[in-house]
Amino acid sequence: MLKKLSGFNGIQGPIVTIVMDGVGYSPKEEGNAVAQARKPFLDALMQKYSHVLLKAHGTAVGMPSDADMGNSEVGHNAIGAGQVYEQGAALVAKSIQTGEMFKRDAWKEITENVRAKNSTLHFIGLFSDGNVHSNIEHLQAMIAEAKKESVKKVRVHVLLDGRDVPETSALDYVEPFEKFLSELRSSEFDVCIASGGGRMKITMDRYNANWKMVELGWKTHVLGEGRYFASTTEAINTLRAETKAIDQDLPPFVIAKDGTPVGTIQDGDSVVFFNFRGDRAIEITRAFEEEHFVEFDRVRFPKVTYAGMLQYDGDLKLPNRFLVPPPAIENTSGEWFSKAGLKQFACSETQKYGHVTYFWNGNRSNKFDGESYLEIPSDVVPFEQRPWMKSAEITDAMIEAVKSGKYNTLRCNFPNGDMVGHTGSLRAATMAVEAVDLGLARLLPVIDAMGGVAIITADHGNADEMYDVDKKTGLPKTNKDGSIKAKTSHTLNPIPCILYDNVTGGRLSLKDGSWGLSNLAATTANLLGFEKHESWDDSMLLIK
Repeated sequence: MLKKLSGFNGIQGPIVTIVMDGVGYSPKEEGNAVAQARKPFLDALMQKYSHVLLKAHGTAVGMPSDADMGNSEVGHNAIGAGQVYEQGAALVAKSIQTGEMFKRDAWKEITENVRAKNSTLHFIGLFSDGNVHSNIEHLQAMIAEAKKESVKKVRVHVLLDGRDVPETSALDYVEPFEKFLSELRSSEFDVCIASGGGRMKITMDRYNANWKMVELGWKTHVLGEGRYFASTTEAINTLRAETKAIDQDLPPFVIAKDGTPVGTIQDGDSVVFFNFRGDRAIEITRAFEEEHFVEFDRVRFPKVTYAGMLQYDGDLKLPNRFLVPPPAIENTSGEWFSKAGLKQFACSETQKYGHVTYFWNGNRSNKFDGESYLEIPSDVVPFEQRPWMKSAEITDAMIEAVKSGKYNTLRCNFPNGDMVGHTGSLRAATMAVEAVDLGLARLLPVIDAMGGVAIITADHGNADEMYDVDKKTGLPKTNKDGSIKAKTSHTLNPIPCILYDNVTGGRLSLKDGSWGLSNLAATTANLLGFEKHESWDDSMLLIK
């Protein structure tokens, strides 16, 4: 059990953690939707209440280096776990570097299957070096190893990024990759790209928000249905010209030769989904693994040997076969607050519901005793067209839960800054931040009325940099037409953490220091009147 804190009995009212997803901090105003937004309530909070800046990227959240952006998954892992674990990118890179991946049974089963049946090894995944969902270097290493191990035929199904990397950078990855394949290709090794499309158009849906995306991906990768092109470069150039879409929204395409797709997925093939992050990998994994699948008509269900890069859901055992074991996240705050008999409430809309539940609790689908969850269904519309998203409904739900008096600690996620930030629309992103500000202005007085305290923070930056800036000049990059090039990826900026306390008469504040997201669990424990678990990073709370 958690020990009682000496000298402070804890806040009698609820402790509420509010995650403003994608709302980072930068002193620069140009292209900064957070700075440009009209957010009087949040601005007042930063002026009046104790606050610090937290690290939310790189090694502070378990990524390989401090050049790597944070993301919502590793961010919520760190917040909920109270400690930093090596995350997907680092785990996979180490497994490849040491050769451990290729010694494990999963890889052996994948390659032995295609050698024994003289069939095809397929790779599907996000095609960039964004290091948020995947890394193209991992894909290249696996293809090279496949050739080394006498695999005869490989097909690659590329999901174009433009979200965690510059919005129209697809050819910067395709062209060198095609050169890489040409150097490997031989009479004994047949390898090429077989299909593709934008990541927000096909395959990579999450949280059951839009199964039509997955169905379209299935038709593209598995059935070879769609518009034919002779090459990936031709497909990208043609579809860009026709649709004016950025990479993440490009329609699907199929590479064909003599009128026939070069890489449909057939009985006896092996398939590797090479994303290491779980949220956008689960649905396509279900489509490949579930015998009795009802989400859409697969038309044809090939019997394949399937593996994910990691196991994307440990509770649901998805997938059954995975190339690299995920981090075993133990002793989360949710678990130990449950053991202390505390009642917990978690809420968000569909887009981030899994983050305040599954990822917060260490990649576990099951609730701990005393936990209650509420998912508010997200709208299936482009986020820039409705940047307020479900902020009002999340606020309504949190107000009701706080007023109920049932819960000792509550948490919610406002997805706006992240989801709208990814669109590249500066004006929409300022509206997104403004919507969150309105939610805070409604929710925080209710927390006061119930004698509670709030921690207002984020999980990583995004809306704080909406322009793609040249690292050498510090100036925004421009498109061919002279317009400023939008930035759609996360940032390396710190994030705010505000202690909202109107009940202790100034007794509580946040200590100055070098803090990260993993320090939030211990801080929350102290506010509840408990010492931190021995495995958690230190609390930021200063008690006078």
